[in-house]
Amino acid sequence: MPSLKTKALNTLQKLARVAAADDNGYVRCVSCGTATHWKECDGGHYIAKGHSSYWSLRIENVHPQCRGCNSYGMRYGTAANEYTKWMIDYYGREFVDEMEKLKRTPVKIYKKEYEEMIMEWNGLINQHLERIGDQ
Repeated sequence: MPSLKTKALNTLQKLARVAAADDNGYVRCVSCGTATHWKECDGGHYIAKGHSSYWSLRIENVHPQCRGCNSYGMRYGTAANEYTKWMIDYYGREFVDEMEKLKRTPVKIYKKEYEEMIMEWNGLINQHLERIGDQ
């Protein structure tokens, strides 16, 4: 059985994908721009999950990425650079710089907080699924 942190990460990734979907259920990869159905892409982390619990569970850090960019492209390709450009365009340089400064800041998250996050995000997911007619 997955841990509460894993459940929270999975729920957040799902929320990031479905929230970004257009009314037909399609999203664009933040790294390469490829259009994909939200169920067929990943919720890619700008700052990797392992770096900091501060950003790993924040919606500003997770956006739709095609599976190629999220896996191979972030390590060996240009996806990380393109993701950075997208983040700066979307959030601004100051916000991205602040993310970089805080990326190794640990945050203790308690069981109740994980449970509250999961419940809130599931509610938002259901709203978006209803919006796109994908129940």
